[in-house]
Amino acid sequence: MIITQTENLLLVKFTAGAMLDVLNGEQSLEYENMTFSFAKGWPINAYKNLFPYKISRFQKHPEEEEFEGVIIHKKDKIIIGDMGFKGGPDVHGIMEIGYSMAPDYQGKGYTTEMAKAFCHWGMQRENVEKIIATCSIYNYASIRVLEKIGMKKMYEELEKYYWELPIE
Repeated sequence: MIITQTENLLLVKFTAGAMLDVLNGEQSLEYENMTFSFAKGWPINAYKNLFPYKISRFQKHPEEEEFEGVIIHKKDKIIIGDMGFKGGPDVHGIMEIGYSMAPDYQGKGYTTEMAKAFCHWGMQRENVEKIIATCSIYNYASIRVLEKIGMKKMYEELEKYYWELPIE
């Protein structure tokens, strides 16, 4: 169930069943016979509000679960965030990365660390041609993450920046 990992973090598959558990009030999830509780503030409401849609989507397209994960801090043994490629590659081979991090773990480089590893993993998948991202022009933390992982700002529209990861 491990998607990818870094020195400090694991990204493990976040399935429809696990999302349902969270919606039903579970305060921890089990992976590889280990139980991981949630960092304070995770999942953020904007992400949790997407769970019913994602559960329905994953039930119809189970292959998309491969592209959705929770971030586990190895040392703390706690779920600190989430990261995914919104459904995997589209018909043009484009994947859009999205992520969120619990407040106590923001500003420590963890989002950047996992985003680099996850984008590298994503570019190795079959039929992937490009990784993109969008963020608010006011989301300075996300802007910094996207810059640090090598994304290039392509354009701005309706107070959003649109990003692309150059193919190496």
